[in-house]
Amino acid sequence: MPNLANCVPYGISGFNSFYKYSCTTMIGSILLPTPLLSHRLSLWNRHPRPGPRCSLSKQGHRFFSTLTTIDSDDLSTTRRLLRKFVASSSKHVALSTLSHLLSPTTSHYRLCFLALPLYLEISEASWFDWNSKLVADLVALLYKLERFDEAETLVTETVSKLGSRERDLCSFYSQLIHSQSKHKSERGVLDFCTKLKLVLLRSSSVYLKQRGYASMVEGFCFIGLPREAEELMEEMKELGLKLSKFEFRALVYSYGKSGFLRDMKRIVVEMESMGFQLDTVSSNMVLNSFGSHNELSEVISWLQKIEASGVQFSIRTYNSVLNSCPTISLLLQDPKSVPLSLEELMGNLDENESVLVNILVRSSVLGETMQWKPSELKLDLHGMHLTSAYVIILQWFHQLQRKFLAENRVLPDEITVVCGAGKHSIVRGESPVKRLIKEILLRLGCPLRIDRKNIGCFIAKGKSFMEWLSNYNATIHERIS
Repeated sequence: MPNLANCVPYGISGFNSFYKYSCTTMIGSILLPTPLLSHRLSLWNRHPRPGPRCSLSKQGHRFFSTLTTIDSDDLSTTRRLLRKFVASSSKHVALSTLSHLLSPTTSHYRLCFLALPLYLEISEASWFDWNSKLVADLVALLYKLERFDEAETLVTETVSKLGSRERDLCSFYSQLIHSQSKHKSERGVLDFCTKLKLVLLRSSSVYLKQRGYASMVEGFCFIGLPREAEELMEEMKELGLKLSKFEFRALVYSYGKSGFLRDMKRIVVEMESMGFQLDTVSSNMVLNSFGSHNELSEVISWLQKIEASGVQFSIRTYNSVLNSCPTISLLLQDPKSVPLSLEELMGNLDENESVLVNILVRSSVLGETMQWKPSELKLDLHGMHLTSAYVIILQWFHQLQRKFLAENRVLPDEITVVCGAGKHSIVRGESPVKRLIKEILLRLGCPLRIDRKNIGCFIAKGKSFMEWLSNYNATIHERIS
């Protein structure tokens, strides 16, 4: 196996000699002439827009902006910028920047080929502490970029470092499987499941086998291979290993997301027969699966079942159920004309959707999203999809009217609605939930305004909010009429 320094453009020991050797850049598992780098970058630029990205510091943003402006053929400048960035950055900034490149949802996909050289620079910093999880994430990215030789070298060097420490070795392979599954790499999951299974077969530790098989089951489920995951669970039974709720949950969700709804229901029945009671997490997985495949009648049946069983609803229950309501999704395409009360919304829904919304608003979820103190009433919309935030805000207005005006109670001094500033949205600083709430408040003439100190919040004085709330019904009835 070649040394890593000889395999990559920024090797630990061969950093300088590489650039003296030739003006080439490693992409994939071969050395490409640098004129081809621009072509490769153009291909990466066509990649589909990623989802929400991980947190990135302002320094990291500036660093990436600088990298995108330099000539792709100027390897010495790129190398100098990497060294300068690591030398001038704190441990947190350097590692968060690297983690951003390693993330499956990175918004700088065309710069991902710099993740390995950046890692090698970071690894020479005085503050660096080696850890196998970071290596696993880097290997997963290299697989995604089809740079298999470099990935294999990293894995080999790590295995050599861990030596005969069986528990650490199993943990590393489990981390590799998890990282590969996040990148949806079937080849990666299969490769490292094979390696992990060899270690487990030689081990006498029941604990390691239990954890190792759980990792393999999760990996297969993540990449959409539930039947293979179920076969592994059968192997666990044959080996005398105990199945846990973790494996069943993963299998239920994988069958559901893959569209094998009968198999999903079969596994739910098996799970219950083995003594694992339905809980909020498992129920949400089932609801999400039925909803994503437009099985609205099944969503209703399941929601009624979990309500009757006493299973607690959560924000994710709202998300899963309301995302399956086509009328609500259609209404939200034009926030300037959405209904502004629960009563008005119900008048726009069909029978099935009305049943679902009525079940949800009977739950305790709204109460759990509110924080009540003498000085402040806060409604927190974090974690809610657009459909959920919409229904919750209407439900909130309705409940405040019914609870506080009818009982002649006094609201706290300050009212706060937390939406978030949009840092985790696809477009940084743009929060769909915030835009929706702002439009609703504007149309209702509500005194809640964006907080100058925190742009992710709307605030109002309790007295002015109470006065507005007393006229809320009149405003709605005027709109309907």
